[in-house]
Amino acid sequence: MTATQPLTATQILTELVSFPVLGGDSNLPVLNWITNYLDSYGVAYQTVPNEDGSKAALHCRIGPAEDGGIILSGHMDVVPTVGQPWDTDPFKLTLKGDKLYGRGSCDMKGFLACCLASVPMLLRTRLQKPVYFAFSYDEEIGCMAGDITAEAIRDFYDEKPAGAIIGEPTMLVPMVGQKGIMVYTTTVRGSQGHSSRIKEEVDAIHEAARLVVWLEDKMDALIAAGRTDDRFHPNHTSIHVGTIKGGSAFNIIANECSFDWDFRNIPMDDAQDIIDAFEAHCAERVALRRKTFPGFAIEHVAMHPPVPPLDTAEDAPIVGLIKQLTGATETSTVAYAAEAGQFSNAGFPSVICGPGDIAQAHRANEFCAVAQLDGCMEMIERLAEWLR
Repeated sequence: MTATQPLTATQILTELVSFPVLGGDSNLPVLNWITNYLDSYGVAYQTVPNEDGSKAALHCRIGPAEDGGIILSGHMDVVPTVGQPWDTDPFKLTLKGDKLYGRGSCDMKGFLACCLASVPMLLRTRLQKPVYFAFSYDEEIGCMAGDITAEAIRDFYDEKPAGAIIGEPTMLVPMVGQKGIMVYTTTVRGSQGHSSRIKEEVDAIHEAARLVVWLEDKMDALIAAGRTDDRFHPNHTSIHVGTIKGGSAFNIIANECSFDWDFRNIPMDDAQDIIDAFEAHCAERVALRRKTFPGFAIEHVAMHPPVPPLDTAEDAPIVGLIKQLTGATETSTVAYAAEAGQFSNAGFPSVICGPGDIAQAHRANEFCAVAQLDGCMEMIERLAEWLR
C-alpha cells in the first residue's frame, strides 16, 4: 500500500468489512491492514496488546503535542452473522442504491473508514492541536478493551486531550448519555433426588426461579422509588434474564441450574449497589437452604467488568464542540452501552456521534447510507478546521 493515491472512505470500508473479525476473535488481521495504512502515511502509532498477544488496540496522534486535542474512538470487531438471512455476502461491501451493505458498515467500521480516509487531510492541515485515533477490540462482547485503550492514551502522551468522540452509529446526532451494562452468569447448586422428595431436597431450578423473580422485583422497586431518567428509553435501569438451563428429567430434582442475566443502569443507579443487593439476597438463601442441604451454593461469574454509564453535562465544552461540528441544536442519549463511559472515566469528557443508524446494527442486511459517510467526513474536516 502506498500513499500516492488516497483512498476514499468507501474504498477503505470495503477493505475493513472484508475482515470477519468477531468479538472474541483475534483482531490482528484487520489491525495489520490499519497499521500498514498508517505506515504508508508515516503516521506513528502505538499498539496495546492483550496478555497473549492475540489482540491489540491501537492509538496514534496526528498533529502537535499540545493540550486540547480530540480523540476519535471506535472498535474493530463486529457481531456474528450466523443464522441471519443476508441478501448479500455480509463480508463483501455491496453498494445498492445509496446504501452500503455489509457487516460492520454501520457498527462501526464506517466511522473507522472515515477516520482513516481523513488522514491525508489531517496531515495537510496545519493543526495547532492534535487529533487522536483510538481503535479498540472486543467491544461487541462487553467493551473489553475500551478502558485500556483510553488509559493508554492518558498515560502515553504528556499532553492532555480535551475530549473524545465515540463514533457509534447515531445518524450523526450527538449523544451525551448512555446506560452502563453488566453481564453475569449465576449458578445454583442443589441436591439431586426423586421428584417426590421435593421437600427433602433442594431443587436448583426452584431456587434459580426465585432469584429470577427477585431480579425482576428489584427492577420494579427501583422504578417505584423514582429511580428514573426520562432522557432514556426505557427511562429506568433494566434487569433481564436472557437464558436459563438446568435439570435432566421431569422426575429428577435438579442439582444445578444456571442463568445469564444483565442490567443496563441509568447514570443515577450505581452498578455495585445492584450487585451488592443481589449477593446479599443470595447469601440469605444459602443460609436458609443449607439447613436442608449443607452443600447448597449460589455462585456468580461476571462475564466482564462493569461498563460505566455516560452522563456528559450539556454545558461541557465537548458538547458545544460537537454541536458546532454537526450543526445540531439538541442532544440525546442512547440505551445501549458503548465505550464512551470508559473514556469519560479515564478523564476525557465524551460524546457519542457517528454515521449510520443503530436500528441497522446487529441485523441481517446491515447498511450505512453513503450520505452518512459523507456527513462524517465533513464532521472530521470541520474538526480539523477547529483545531487549526
